[in-house]
Amino acid sequence: MSTAWPALREELDLLAGPVLPDGQPSWTLHDPVRNLFFQLDWASFEVFKRWHFGAAEAIVQDVNAQTTLTLHQEDVNALFQFAQRNDLLEPLPNSAGTLAERWQSRRSSWMQWLLHNYLFFRVPLIKPDRWLTRWAPRLDFLFSRTFAWITLLALCAGLWGVSRAWGVFTATLVDSLTWQGLAAYGLTLGFVKVLHELGHGLTAKRFGCRVPTMGVAFLVLWPVAYTDTNEVWKLTRRDQRLKVAGAGIATELIIAAWALLAWVWLPEGAPKSMAFLLATTTWVSTLVINASPFMRFDGYFLLSDFLQMPNLHSRAFALARWDMRERLFKLGEPPPEFFSNAKRRGLILFAWATWIYRLVLFLGIAALVYHFFVKALGILLFLVEIVWFIAKPVWSEISAWSSRWPQIVRSRRARWSAVGAFVLVALCWLPMPAPIRTEGMLQSSDIWPLHALDASQLQQQILGNADTITLDAPVFVLNSPALKAAQAQNDAQRIQYSQQIAAAGFDSELRRDWQVLQERQLQAATQQQAVETEASRYRLNASGAGVLRDVDPDLRSGDWLARNELLGRVVGRDRLEVLAYVQEEDVQRISTGDSAIFIADAGVGPVLDLRVRSVDQDASRTLSEAALSSAAGGMIQVRSMQSTLYPERPVYRVVLDVVTPLEADTDFQHRWRGKVAIRGRWEAAASQFVKTATSVFWREAGF
Repeated sequence: MSTAWPALREELDLLAGPVLPDGQPSWTLHDPVRNLFFQLDWASFEVFKRWHFGAAEAIVQDVNAQTTLTLHQEDVNALFQFAQRNDLLEPLPNSAGTLAERWQSRRSSWMQWLLHNYLFFRVPLIKPDRWLTRWAPRLDFLFSRTFAWITLLALCAGLWGVSRAWGVFTATLVDSLTWQGLAAYGLTLGFVKVLHELGHGLTAKRFGCRVPTMGVAFLVLWPVAYTDTNEVWKLTRRDQRLKVAGAGIATELIIAAWALLAWVWLPEGAPKSMAFLLATTTWVSTLVINASPFMRFDGYFLLSDFLQMPNLHSRAFALARWDMRERLFKLGEPPPEFFSNAKRRGLILFAWATWIYRLVLFLGIAALVYHFFVKALGILLFLVEIVWFIAKPVWSEISAWSSRWPQIVRSRRARWSAVGAFVLVALCWLPMPAPIRTEGMLQSSDIWPLHALDASQLQQQILGNADTITLDAPVFVLNSPALKAAQAQNDAQRIQYSQQIAAAGFDSELRRDWQVLQERQLQAATQQQAVETEASRYRLNASGAGVLRDVDPDLRSGDWLARNELLGRVVGRDRLEVLAYVQEEDVQRISTGDSAIFIADAGVGPVLDLRVRSVDQDASRTLSEAALSSAAGGMIQVRSMQSTLYPERPVYRVVLDVVTPLEADTDFQHRWRGKVAIRGRWEAAASQFVKTATSVFWREAGF
């Protein structure tokens, strides 16, 4: 490019910048119309300094002659294109048509505009510069060493006070986990974020920077407060830019320290509750959200200024993409930037950590968007999230590979990478012995409960808890007042009839009724047998051999018992089984006869070999084993309605027989919860993923 080009815009400001990490000076180019800043290195500054030469050749010759730099015409042409793309040049005469075409090409369609504003947009609310100019000198004490030491002492005093009332503090935290408490947390968080942004603004104003706007930015419709502190790029000292970037986090930590002390000293009431919210909300939110360098929040700008690397994300991403291509294809391309080996590895790891963090975050946001909107709109917004944040970057990298296809085809490393990718895909589709893991209840197949009959009284407990019982062995002897009364009445009638029959030989009237008395005596005898039979039912015997369990240790002779009250269970030791539930995607892999293993929870029970006896073909409508539910610490998510547990997801009941007998000295109890691993049919990981994804799609689609 040997012809003249447009001059630089006259309103641009050129400011001195900080020294770069490699020792060269820097300058900051400020566009006051758009309030944009561009950092220039030494070479770029020398080119812009000679911009009035009007030709790349003349600029290159003068720079090479007057400085120790060595530039080429391509370097100057690249800087010209940079200035043209960023509208840093004066328009040429008769260039209105060209500018209109460029503006039209930059305009997006209404769909792209809507998409961009759904993903991110800002709403300026106030212009705080005049207010900050008036108040910044009055609040200068907040930046003093004295205030910092006093705040540190307040934090130590607050921590000491909380340690002495730790039980009350944690109880307050639990009590606040209600809808009203969460609403209060939301309001408190909004108030703190306003102070957070004021911290940025006051610090920037203290260093002489203008703060034009403050407002709310919406990231995927999620509100985030922001403050325009772009003018910090005018600052030549790195420590000042670091203080502005970290002012918001420091503000929230200061609020948390003083709120903690206030919670310790304030009496019960609304002020103490507010202090608690400030003490627990501020430091958690600022460390989890604002201090993260993986999104463009305070932590990112702190790290960027600390490393003296503007546009840290884009530069790290470019370096990581280059490193990935070199590892996969070994194209021999120069890196986008040259760093020391340690710094280059750190930037690459940072880029991968950011990608993984954003992948998890955007998938979570997409899922929330899907669930919180109408299904049709939720699906559309879910796809927008996936396409924009995940598919688009992947497609961009694939396009970069496509443009390098001739070099990739000739690369030996690329062929080895292709072989590795093929092996990896093959392994994903190769059936592997993946066990089906779930939870189960080990219990006896033979359990005989012992229940009280009607309203009765315990007369004698013959055997105790954990005693070994043989078949038909007596366990409990009960008394029934009604049965006793019936037996006494029947005994009195039998005696009366016997006496009357004996006296019939001396009494003519009784002799006449002798036949009737004989029949009544026979009825009384029959009734006596019935009473004795009923009395035998109050002698509770074991219906099988086993171990007596679940006997109330407080049960004593003479205690009154309710009808059908459980007194204990006789648990057989000979036949054991495990009841387990498996998910819908795993049930097809299980067949009768498959082997399995049971390991009791906490390792306090037996480890047994199992074999599948039966698998239900229909999903269980209710969960009868409450110990396996999430409410009891189990793995099955349930909802409770009228004391009945209903699984949230389809689960199938599997019954397994115990192959390994219990050792004779095992402290046997009739139920153990534990982990179950079933050696089902081999299945490929990719096949399982496809089936799960298909199942979720069909379920959510309503088919």
